[in-house]
Amino acid sequence: MNTINIGVLAHVDAGKTTLTEHILHEANIVGQPGSVDKGDTLTDSMELERKRGITIKASAVSFMLGDLKVNVLDTPGHADFISEVERSVRVLDGAILVVSAVEGVQAQTKVLMKSLMKLRIPTIIFVNKIDRSGADSGKVIRTIREKLTDKVIPLYRGSREGTNDADIDDCDWQGDRDGGDFVESCMETLALQDERLLDEYVNGRTFAQEDLVGEIATQARRADVYPLFLGAAAKGIGVKELIRGIEQFLPSNAGAGSCTGAGLSGVVFKIEREAVGEKKAYVRLFSGAIRLREEVRIWNGSGADQGEFGKGKIKKLSALVNGKQVAADRIEAGDIGIVHGLQELRIGDVLGEWNDRMRTVELEEPNLEAVIQPWYSGDVHRLYQALIDMADEDPLIWISRDPQSQEIYIRLFGEVQKEVIQAVLLEKYGIAAEFSKTSVICIEKPKGCGAARAVISEDGNLFNGTVGFRVEPGAENSGMVYGLGVELGSLPLPFHHAIEESVLETLKQGLYGWRVTDIKVTLTDSGYSSPVSTAADFRKLTPLVLMEALSRAGTDVYEPMNGFEFTLPASGLGTALFQLSKVKAELYDPMLSKEEYLLTGAIPARVTEPFKAKVQSYTEGEGMFISKPVGYRKVTDEVPTRKRSDYNPLNKKEYLMHIMGTVRKRV
Repeated sequence: MNTINIGVLAHVDAGKTTLTEHILHEANIVGQPGSVDKGDTLTDSMELERKRGITIKASAVSFMLGDLKVNVLDTPGHADFISEVERSVRVLDGAILVVSAVEGVQAQTKVLMKSLMKLRIPTIIFVNKIDRSGADSGKVIRTIREKLTDKVIPLYRGSREGTNDADIDDCDWQGDRDGGDFVESCMETLALQDERLLDEYVNGRTFAQEDLVGEIATQARRADVYPLFLGAAAKGIGVKELIRGIEQFLPSNAGAGSCTGAGLSGVVFKIEREAVGEKKAYVRLFSGAIRLREEVRIWNGSGADQGEFGKGKIKKLSALVNGKQVAADRIEAGDIGIVHGLQELRIGDVLGEWNDRMRTVELEEPNLEAVIQPWYSGDVHRLYQALIDMADEDPLIWISRDPQSQEIYIRLFGEVQKEVIQAVLLEKYGIAAEFSKTSVICIEKPKGCGAARAVISEDGNLFNGTVGFRVEPGAENSGMVYGLGVELGSLPLPFHHAIEESVLETLKQGLYGWRVTDIKVTLTDSGYSSPVSTAADFRKLTPLVLMEALSRAGTDVYEPMNGFEFTLPASGLGTALFQLSKVKAELYDPMLSKEEYLLTGAIPARVTEPFKAKVQSYTEGEGMFISKPVGYRKVTDEVPTRKRSDYNPLNKKEYLMHIMGTVRKRV
């Protein structure tokens, strides 16, 4: 069986989920298309998705087009959930990018198209809502060519746009209308991607419609050009044509036939938990097959050099079949299967072996955090466990807990993510919770070199051990590098392990409370007294000595920065430059193109959202601002601090009082 895995992507309110519903209706999966406004869509299952009319979690559903099985992933449109989109994109064979004929290209549209082009995923662009007041597909197509890609080939034209009678017409394949402009434009776009075709075109060859469509299909499947369709999904206009386009212009997998003899190779791209707590892992198969009751190897990591960490037996397997999930004995290459009950599986894990067709997506770390607490104090433990489960489903929800105050910290991408987490906690776990104000996550780096040591039996050292450290700046993006300046045999191996583990733990909170990175730590002194010394002595002594050395070296605090692209009309340039200077953004040389300026640079993460909120007011609604994490910049004014989650080793008296109950008296 031929299979194709496609994703439907768009900015918020472009009509992506509505389009998916009407595709499923045309494929006879649903009798009546669901409505986002009514909250009865097949793919949006969360209560918040129905209430807000937005997609939050990527969902998968399948249908048949003759002998072709189509698996559709309906992905989130809001920028806060771009990580969910990127995880789904890596398993796609093709995509449909939806653009509104009214709002046109939005910042999120540009981000999505960049991801699709970077991964070379064949894509059909669907300009939706041509029946809405203000619709102008011609203007939108021009904007797509200017801001997304000039390799688009519109295959339909709109008629009576902006009215209830809106419809689509075929483009002029015969050259009888518009002086043959369509065929000419089509040939120019195609010829630029193919030297043979260019040579034939220049030498006057005439191409029949069948030849042109064939060339478009060939180049579209290579992601060299992008066919463009029009319609109004809510009324079903253009949906049948789009479905034919999926068959014609996107590449399918020839099932197991294209991978005969190949071993199992699949990647986990989505995790869910059923009501009983059992884990469901969605797996895209690139070769081989998954079989019920078969034992499979599981690898972690994101490349061919990943490490094996276990095996698992497939006790239950489901397939996507005509809008439902049904029990299956086998899932073939090219398809998506659902593995139940393997609790150790995580997103990104590989079943079987690495396959060169797998795409590696580097996901950015969130640079915001907030404290979450339950409305009822008795729910603290339940809240923490629920969040651990949610983090298992979404690897970019990072959870940590303050051992003193028991406060729970969550790292985030944006404010909407807070609302989603609250809704899931209430809907799925029955826990009402609230967040603190969001703050940015900074880091610390050592200013210079520093050293300290504590010697066994000397005054002030209450532990049966000798430890000395030298700290110094490390290379950019090197993280923490730990090395030995003593002989490995100077301590029993468990003591060495205890010291290194304590160094890693201690550097999670530097002089100002932030994680310390780009640092080199060298163990310069060591000693122990047999048989009284224990690993616990070194675990408790290490923070005292290491933080003293770090204090002597000093640290600088660095705040997170977002790289940005800001497109705006010339009339708004002066205000934009003033606003960027106010927030101390770094600005590169502005570029002028067709009466629009493109500003690029870096802006502090803490002011990105407030800045973005003002853009439309001084750009006459024409400004487009997109940003993503790009690194860190040293703080030169007031240094932000973070409350410590433990007893500060720099306050030796407080630290020792805290652990005195567990400190053994030296013999």
